[in-house]
Amino acid sequence: MATLISWNCRGFQNKSAELRDLINKHKPACIALQETFLKTDKHSIRQYKIYSKHHIADRASGGVAILAATDIPTIPVTLNANLQAVAIRIQTHSLITVCSLYLPPSERVSQTNLNNLIHQLPTPFIILGDLNGHSSFWGSSDSNSRGLQIEQFIADHNLCLLNSDEKTHFHLPTRTFHSVDLAICSPPLLPFLSLTIDNDLYNSDHFPLILTDSRHNPTSHFRPPKYIFNAANWHKFTSLANINSDIIKSSTIDQAIDYVVNVIIEAADNSIPKTSGMRRKQNKPWWNADCQQARKKQKKAWGVFRRHPSTANFINFKKSKAEFRKIQRRSQRESWRKFVSSINSRISSRQLWNKVKKASGVCRSNSISVLIDKGNTISNLKDIANSIASTLAHTSSNQIYPPSILNNKKKAEKQKLNFISRTNQPYNCDFSFMEFQSSLSNVHDSSPGPDKISYSMIKHLSIASQNSILDLYNRIWREHYFPTLWQQAIIIPLLKPGKDPTNPSNYRPIALTSCLCKLFERMINKRLIYYMEAKNHLHSSQSGFRTGRSTIDNLLALETDIRLAFLQRKHLIAIFFDIEKAYDTTWRYGILKDLHDLGLRGNLPIFLNNFLQFRRFQVKVESEFSDFFIQEEGVPQGSVLSVTLFILKINNILKQLPTSVRGYLYVDDLYISCTGTNMNFIQRQLQIAVNSVTQWCNNNCYTISSSKTAAVHFCRKRSLHFDPEIKLNDEIIPFVNDIRF
Repeated sequence: MATLISWNCRGFQNKSAELRDLINKHKPACIALQETFLKTDKHSIRQYKIYSKHHIADRASGGVAILAATDIPTIPVTLNANLQAVAIRIQTHSLITVCSLYLPPSERVSQTNLNNLIHQLPTPFIILGDLNGHSSFWGSSDSNSRGLQIEQFIADHNLCLLNSDEKTHFHLPTRTFHSVDLAICSPPLLPFLSLTIDNDLYNSDHFPLILTDSRHNPTSHFRPPKYIFNAANWHKFTSLANINSDIIKSSTIDQAIDYVVNVIIEAADNSIPKTSGMRRKQNKPWWNADCQQARKKQKKAWGVFRRHPSTANFINFKKSKAEFRKIQRRSQRESWRKFVSSINSRISSRQLWNKVKKASGVCRSNSISVLIDKGNTISNLKDIANSIASTLAHTSSNQIYPPSILNNKKKAEKQKLNFISRTNQPYNCDFSFMEFQSSLSNVHDSSPGPDKISYSMIKHLSIASQNSILDLYNRIWREHYFPTLWQQAIIIPLLKPGKDPTNPSNYRPIALTSCLCKLFERMINKRLIYYMEAKNHLHSSQSGFRTGRSTIDNLLALETDIRLAFLQRKHLIAIFFDIEKAYDTTWRYGILKDLHDLGLRGNLPIFLNNFLQFRRFQVKVESEFSDFFIQEEGVPQGSVLSVTLFILKINNILKQLPTSVRGYLYVDDLYISCTGTNMNFIQRQLQIAVNSVTQWCNNNCYTISSSKTAAVHFCRKRSLHFDPEIKLNDEIIPFVNDIRF
């Protein structure tokens, strides 16, 4: 079942504590709020995304908002109405529209505006709000003009009223109860919806309306439980996770992998507690026993007044309410002072920024949006996951290559590569326990992959069990077999900043792979990097993921070139390239061909060949997984070896430049520059360089984005001079004044 709430909160900011209580009690899919009194959008509630519309006034007044749970697919509805209204479409049992509406009692509302609102709401819809209308149809003792207008509005559009005769508003000056908050829906939703009124005002003067959809809701708030490593009994885990070396040696590799995973997970289940998997409660760090007691006293006074509405009981209720407000504010001040005093010179920078983010109300929100793919609206979690997975699979498929590149690719792949060698090179020997321990000591905590094993579990295995895992690694190394489980990845899609959330191609894949596999990759990666560095195979201007190198190297190189050009009164033209989907479109055969050309033979290149083959993944959206999809090309996301293999593949692009043009790489970020006094010379040299880079990319299955590639002209000459015309794919590269690099 899904729960929807409507509440006139009489101020969002000063009712945030009560709003959290309401969320913890009912766990709603969304909350429609009225009279939010907001003028900006800089407000947040953990695990909820806010869609709001502010009242146009000199001071904060009126206003509406909808809080939608981030674990449920939603999409905003654009309304062109002269009303205080905001609407979203949200996936419960199916996709429904929820509209929060506030009609102020002092403003005249035309029937045309109400009719216009209805025409803009996709069906089926629910309208929730404070409409300030009185009518006997929903429990009022009398009727007013607004009530008659709403009656006509409901009749004209054949809508259904969910209210009965329960009171929703307490008028403080007259101590009377009224029905002004309404819930109206389309006829198809009526059989499934039921309305109840919460008996607590939550320090407002309106009671929350609780709307329940009785249909089964496939969008579950349940998340897979996670291990709580801070509360782990590691001594018990070490004693239980006993990996038998004989089973490792006698089983097939896939059976041995399954055995290791089962032993570790069974030990973890018996020694490490798990989270409940339910949505976290809204936290109030300042709440204490005094607040609890004052709140209890206020609720008791309110209950007495509701049963016996005398003047004495009303005064007692107002006193207890004022006392609770006083204690709450005092507690909040004390909590804030304690929080601020904890920021001192002894805390780490990480702790400092965490505290700053908490104080600023910044919370990570990976909310799920309804997708629109090829004109179709996708709101089911499983379908959303499949849509994003299909888009990612297409990005790394052969279909994305232009025909000319695809023909060159197929022609080159006809040449078979033979990595078999009878000579035993040092990089092909078995791995030692020292290499195992060295790689394990350098890993950082990361999310586990499909097997649910984390680095912390591997670190807390006994020496004997770790040696058994090392035996398994050496079997994989010698027998030239890559485990099936390690070919899988779980993809967590994250929306790219500033992008349209309804477009499935605007999500960045975060891949979770097996930590057992990544640990082995680290051991192999050290050998591969050592070989390439010792043989000077990597270009000196490639700074990405190399020991002692960083982005600072490229920034300093560019700054030095600019300063020299200024001193010598020369022009410096720099071109910054953007390679489209560089990781996802990297040519796997091209990587293996480069390894073969480097002279690598034996276990190392054979493992890398097996590592790149038959990669598949699932996209995870909340608790739902997509079907399995194949990644045909590209280096595997989330793998330790992927960066090194990508650097190896793109390394030769810098060798295509003429001697007068300098180039620098940080992984896939490429820029080239040329300095001189003659602009025609600079233009010719850079055009030759651009043509060479483009030709190399075409031969190696990369595509340079013409729209994202830009140039910058650095010069201190005051005389009039023009920017050179340099073309990329028959389009002139634009010159800009600033660029992110």
